[in-house]
Amino acid sequence: MRNTKYERIANNHKAPEKRLQNASISFFSGGLMGLFAEGIIQILCMMFGMSRVDSATFMIVFFIFLASLFTAFGFFDKWVTKLKCGLLIPITGFAHSMTSSSMDYKREGFIYGIGSNMFKLAGNVILYGVLSAWFFGMIRYFMGGIG
Repeated sequence: MRNTKYERIANNHKAPEKRLQNASISFFSGGLMGLFAEGIIQILCMMFGMSRVDSATFMIVFFIFLASLFTAFGFFDKWVTKLKCGLLIPITGFAHSMTSSSMDYKREGFIYGIGSNMFKLAGNVILYGVLSAWFFGMIRYFMGGIG
């Protein structure tokens, strides 16, 4: 079968993309997450007298905990299919990738299962994040120093 004929058949059976709808859903769900995060920060500042920086740290830890917990219970993926990238792009996506990788191999034990597979997806993000931070830090240092 020729490639053009195959592509035509595949395009006839492909689901239509709803880019504008998906982008709108992602925008609003990400905005709701931001609103929820700001609410948590305000509550921590007012009720417990924390500084804004400390409250933001606790809010991030809370979001990481919720994403990992919901992934472990199995309904984080269902929420992502409905709320799109607005739920995945923040730190919750990173927590979800680590938890889901380790949950896939939990039957193999703590060392060979969870420990060795936890960073399967997130390891790339960590590696290239550290490398790019070093690279751009060096550029900044040589262009005029730090400070």
